[in-house]
Amino acid sequence: MKTTRSELLDIIYRFYPRGVQKIQRIYVPPGEPVYEDTVEHRRLVEAANRGRAEYPTWKAMIRRLGDRYGLQDESLSLFGDGGEPAYSARIYRRKDLEPVPSPNSRASLSFHVSLLGPYYGIHDTGEPDEIPTAVAEEIEATYPGYKPIPSELGNEVVPDVDMDAVWMGEATIYMCLFSPKWTWVDP
Repeated sequence: MKTTRSELLDIIYRFYPRGVQKIQRIYVPPGEPVYEDTVEHRRLVEAANRGRAEYPTWKAMIRRLGDRYGLQDESLSLFGDGGEPAYSARIYRRKDLEPVPSPNSRASLSFHVSLLGPYYGIHDTGEPDEIPTAVAEEIEATYPGYKPIPSELGNEVVPDVDMDAVWMGEATIYMCLFSPKWTWVDP
């Protein structure tokens, strides 16, 4: 079945309150909604709690990938306060190991497995090799039923959601389902 924009937005709106800015309680006028008090935020925290409990599955998968590629687990923020929406990792290619590579010449690949729905994403710089396929195969073997989000949907802006690292109206579907870390690799 083909993934639709409507399906993805339904998931996002279960975990991110519409039109509520993510600011601290002391800055919210009395009587106005506070982000941390919303049912959506509680669901996001519950999803992160499940992610922490199921972390050994992720860890085993990235260990298998790490045996083949230089890999960095970027999911450790999952163990902090709040709600991280996905597991995240980065694979570095040889080009990244050059002395002081410029941001324009980086070749790393990041990948994410959502804790909010059965989706994953691979964010690549376009380096022609087997790594994206190997990562997708490993994710699909570890998380049966998970599927990638097409870029024409994932890059769409969610206009009424506020989240860490971006302003209201700047978050994309990818960022909401995978975290702002999605933007750390520019294709």
